[in-house]
Amino acid sequence: LADKIDLVCSPIVDPKEFPANVDLTLVEGAVSSHHDKEKALLIRGRSKFVISFGDCATTGNVPAMRNTYEVEELFRRAYIENADWPDTPEARKARLPVLHVPPLERIARPLHEIIKVDLFVPGCPPPADAIWFVLTEFLEGRVPDVSKLTRFGK
Repeated sequence: LADKIDLVCSPIVDPKEFPANVDLTLVEGAVSSHHDKEKALLIRGRSKFVISFGDCATTGNVPAMRNTYEVEELFRRAYIENADWPDTPEARKARLPVLHVPPLERIARPLHEIIKVDLFVPGCPPPADAIWFVLTEFLEGRVPDVSKLTRFGK
């Protein structure tokens, strides 16, 4: 596939801004933070076709397990209760982190609740054969039917 596509954005390529006029975007992960939501909207606006890639993007999966808890409670549990703090007055007054931690959305959502999704490819992760099929079908100008190649959690 590497000879047939131009990979313009990924955690490996790491551009500072998502490019315009992208033919196909695979989005993995639930929409959990304000940053995730902004990025999803940007991706939809700049992509001709968007794939919800994997169970987290498709259903919310593991990230959505936090949805019964308040955001403050999550941060308190993660950054105070489960942290290995020294027993000092300063540590007991520790505040929740605010720098470099994107504000969380109230609940984690699957991608299609935020933007229009053109295709769902479930799996945790999606099987390699399904990924190959999806990408090669798009290269041939066809919208793939992955219903026989994938299922949730596998």
